[in-house]
Parts: sequence; structure tokens; C-alpha cells
Amino acid sequence: MNKTNWMNEILDRRDQFTADLQKLIQIPSVKSATGEKNAPFGKSVKEALDYMLTLGETDGFTVKNVDNVAGHLEMGEGEGLIGLLCHVDVVPAGDGWTREPFGGELESGKIFGRGAIDDKGPTMAAYYAMKIVKELGIPLEKRVRMIIGTDEESDWQCVGRYFQTEEMPDAGFAPDADFPIIFAEKGIADADVELLLPKPDQAEVSITKFDSGLRYNMVPDFARVSLLIDQNHTLFLQNYTEYIEEHHLDGSYHIESGMVVLEMKGKSAHAMEPDLGQNAALSLAAFLDRQRLDAAGAAYIQFIMRHFYGDTRGHSLGLAAADPEMGDVTLNPAIFRYEKEKVAHIGINIRYPVSFSFDDEMTKLTKRLKKEQAVCRIVSNSEPHYVQPDDPFIKTLKYVYEEETGKKAELLSIGGGTYARALKTGVAFGALFPGRPDVAHQKDEYAFLGDLMQAAAIYARAIVELAGKKE
Repeated sequence: MNKTNWMNEILDRRDQFTADLQKLIQIPSVKSATGEKNAPFGKSVKEALDYMLTLGETDGFTVKNVDNVAGHLEMGEGEGLIGLLCHVDVVPAGDGWTREPFGGELESGKIFGRGAIDDKGPTMAAYYAMKIVKELGIPLEKRVRMIIGTDEESDWQCVGRYFQTEEMPDAGFAPDADFPIIFAEKGIADADVELLLPKPDQAEVSITKFDSGLRYNMVPDFARVSLLIDQNHTLFLQNYTEYIEEHHLDGSYHIESGMVVLEMKGKSAHAMEPDLGQNAALSLAAFLDRQRLDAAGAAYIQFIMRHFYGDTRGHSLGLAAADPEMGDVTLNPAIFRYEKEKVAHIGINIRYPVSFSFDDEMTKLTKRLKKEQAVCRIVSNSEPHYVQPDDPFIKTLKYVYEEETGKKAELLSIGGGTYARALKTGVAFGALFPGRPDVAHQKDEYAFLGDLMQAAAIYARAIVELAGKKE
């Protein structure tokens, strides 16, 4: 049995670990809508991938770049392969930060920045786990491979492309969620709803444009509407001011090119639990719903209020369901695009348990929406992921977690989606410890450096238990 004190090993490398993580966070690796031939998801995303591959090459790992969308670092030998699936892309920073979103600032034992906990901090913890095992010369009878993706926060084209040509690990984990062990992940679907609206008419208030949201997997934290107001501008703006004060909201207004522009700030959160955020679009729609709007604008706002306001479980749309192991269906209205006489769009994110018959329910939803002059198109669907709780792989990770922390390794299910579902046998394994707030996708995202060190110690021991030579 290996007697290495893994925590001491990572603490001996604390300064270099911190410096390497700061440099990674300082790369603004948000996917670009317009990629290039050698940087399909944008230069900054490729820079983050190159950074990790260069780090690995310097430390003596076998390195491979797969079409600049993914790559891997490998050590060990043998037929067996253990995978560690990480990603270096991040969601947009959003508004309201009190620190530089890509600064990697240190304060009170925390490191701040977009990606600190999702997923650059855990990625660096997993990297240092491999680095420690390699530097200590511990013999391995299996290969250990860190697979690095660059498109996890959107379409997962990276792992799709990677596994077209590269080997599937026998088992693996994604350090991209919670400890102890996540053995089940909900299905995740993105859908677009398009409304067929009545023609605009003359009204006291006409909506010309309504915009909110950046990604399906984020609760939108900002919304903006442009209005043509026929008369009583002062009274209208007074009503808006009273509304935001009454409901303790963060709203503002200004005049732009003869139109009244209302803006609303909310709180971003991960779509796996929309109730943790405050949807700015819904807050703004609730005010507009009180006004005498033009027919088209009113139809759009009323649809939003009817089906999404105060309902993150899909009750109004007939999608509500629950599963004893995996919990409720959740619904996140994420992207709102309305332009007078051009488009009336709502992008939604649906997360559902394994007992939810997705295809049947979407067929029913399509029929319901048709009656409301709306159509629904499925953009993407990733089915639920589940590993049997008594699988030997899970038993090993449970043993490691309990030995390193002294705490029981409970099995969890989540609404989030990690790279674990890209594996035939894969789970999410940290790096957020029980009791810590989940600040992924939120402003002032951070990670506790001590937690990342402990995660690295756990991962190092897991590597040895899974791939090390048996005595």
C-alpha cells in the first residue's frame, strides 16, 4: 500500500500551483462565435488549450493536440486507460463583478476569476495530481490521460471530435462538479420556441425590441427593452421606478433615439437550478405585463408570464415530473429575442431525470404550443447519464474520498452536465466540497485554494488506486 502523504506533496508545490492557475484564469477563454481555421472556437480558447498542453510537455507528459479543439496529456503504460476529463473554456463573465473577471486575484485564501471553480481550478488540481504521481516515480500498470476540452460550456463539439479518433477510457472522472461522487446526471436539452404573433397595432406603449440572455445554461442577469410611448412618459417612468423599488430590483431607464429604454439587472446562476438566480428578463416582463401594450408585444410578454414566471419546474408547459433518485425536471428560460415584426423567440434549457420520456413529452409539448400559435424546435439533447452505484470504479473512488477526508462518500445526482457523460463509465468527482457555496457562472466566481489542494491530493491517490501496480 502506498504511504504517500498526498496533502503534503501538493502543499510543497503550493506556490507553483497557484501561479500556474492564475495564468490559466487570466486567459479569457470564452468561446467566440467566429472562429478561425487554427482556432475553431476563438484565439483565447485555443490559447488556454495550448497553455495546458505546453505545461504538460514541459513536465514530461505525452501530449497530443486534436484539431485545436481538444487535447490530452498522458503518463503510465499498459493496455488499460483511466481518463480525467477537464475543460478550459468558460462562460462569459457577465456584469456586476467587483474584481477583474480574468484577473486571478488572491484574497483571504480564495482565488477569484471566471473559471476558478468551473473548471480551471479543478483542472489544475487534476493536473498537479498527475504531476505529483509522475514526479514521485510511482509505477503504473495503466495509462492515465487528462483529456482537455474547449467547448464544454456550449455544444461539446470538442469531445465529439476527440472521440472520433481517440481511445475511449475504460473508466474516468470529471473534476467539474461536487464531491463526493456524482453517479447520475440529468438529461439536458436546449430548445427554441418561436411565437407567431398578431400584427402590431397602435397602443399607448409599443415594444420595438426586447433582449436578454447569452447562453442556454445560464440564468440571464440582464434584460433590456426599447419602447415607443405615445404619451404620459413621465407617469410611465414613475410607475417603473415605483415597481423596481417595491420589488427591490435593480432597474434603470434612459431615452435613446426617441425611445424609452428600460434595463433590468438580475442574478446569474447555472441553469441546473434556476431558483438560485434571479431572471432579469422575467422581472422586466412582470412590469411590462402591467402596461397597455401593442397586440404583438402583449402576446409575447403574456406568453412569457404564463409559462415561465415563477415556474422553474415546467408545470405550465405540462413538463413537470420528478424522479426519486434524480429529482425534478427543471426549466430555465434563458435567451429572449423580440424585434417588432421580425422575431419573437425564447430559448429554454430543460433538465430531466432518467424516468422522463423525453421524446414523448416533446411531442406533447409541440401539440400544446401549436394551439398557442407557437412552435418548438429541439436544438440539442444529451440523454441522462447513470453508473451503477455498486460498480467497482465507484467503490474505489468512495474508498479514496473517505480515506483522504475522513467523511462518508455519499453518492449524488445532479441537474448539471459534466464530461463524465461522454464516457461509457464515468462520474463527476469534485472539486466542490460539501457545504461550500456553488458560485459557478456567477459574478465574483472563486475557489478556495485549500480546497483545490485537497482535491489534488484526492485525485493523486485516486490515480494510484485506479492505475497503480498492485502489490
